[in-house]
Amino acid sequence: MSPRDRIIARAALEISDGMYVNLGIGLPTLLANAASDRSDVLLQSENGLLGIGPYPTEAELDADLINAGKETVTAVAGASYFDSAESFAMIRGGHIDLAILGGMEVSANGDLANWMIPGKMVKGMGGAMDLVSGAKRTVVIMEHANKHGESKVKRECTLPLTGRGVVDRLITDLAVFDFRGQGEMVLVELLGDTTLDELREKTEAPFIAL
Repeated sequence: MSPRDRIIARAALEISDGMYVNLGIGLPTLLANAASDRSDVLLQSENGLLGIGPYPTEAELDADLINAGKETVTAVAGASYFDSAESFAMIRGGHIDLAILGGMEVSANGDLANWMIPGKMVKGMGGAMDLVSGAKRTVVIMEHANKHGESKVKRECTLPLTGRGVVDRLITDLAVFDFRGQGEMVLVELLGDTTLDELREKTEAPFIAL
């Protein structure tokens, strides 16, 4: 199993029956295929769709039906369409049970940086800041290291923050962590064949292994 597939498989276990779930741009959108066949779970996109289905086949392609990342998607039976104002009222009103977001960096305190890298052009901050403050639970999924092999799980984030202390759970290709405030990051689970010694070597942030 590839690192990304391992992350998606583990993240799918975070989705419980009856949830309204927002999938962030990038890696989280792959969860649509893993969860959209569950009739009791509704996937929400902040550009105005509640009831995202799996990625379309070539015969199902509809250029007008897209998610927040501008990817073509399908909609399940009974899906709802609405404008951005309605969508963000849903998010800010605390009606999203779970937000699964990608991350560039997560700190030991549960801070999240996921919206920009200084010097690189971005279209805007998107809905991540609203999601981390409005969703009932925030799970971040990302690869443990960047393309240079440097840990993305930091003592302190170096990139512009999306939110402080907003991450409830972090899932990487190596491990699962929970955050208890005051800089306390707790190892929940090792993934794949990762050892504790290997995890400590590859993780900049200090963590507690219970």
